[in-house]
Amino acid sequence: MTQEQILDAIKEMTVLQLNDLVKAIEEEFGVTAAAPVAAAAAGGAVEEEQTEFDVVLTSAGDAKIKVIKAVREVTGLGLKEAKALVDEAPKAVKEGVSKEDAEEIKGKLEEVGASVEVK
Repeated sequence: MTQEQILDAIKEMTVLQLNDLVKAIEEEFGVTAAAPVAAAAAGGAVEEEQTEFDVVLTSAGDAKIKVIKAVREVTGLGLKEAKALVDEAPKAVKEGVSKEDAEEIKGKLEEVGASVEVK
């Protein structure tokens, strides 16, 4: 396979499929996809303001069907993938989004009865 063919295959994957692929690569090659920790500045640590946030569904609450619909709207996942994400709570709904987007997603999910954390 060429690099271009691999990239084309990745473009067609769902978020859950990409997550599984990353985990498989991490296990196979003993690497991590986590960003490296910033080195401390001489004389003290430099604290950077967080710019990327993860929206984590902690519980679907009583209105599971409404939460699944909201997850589909927010993520663009299919019904099966959205249901799986809700069933596997606590689970990240969106990762690496801006603070404004994270708060908007949190609001939509809480509006339908879900418990959500922004990390």
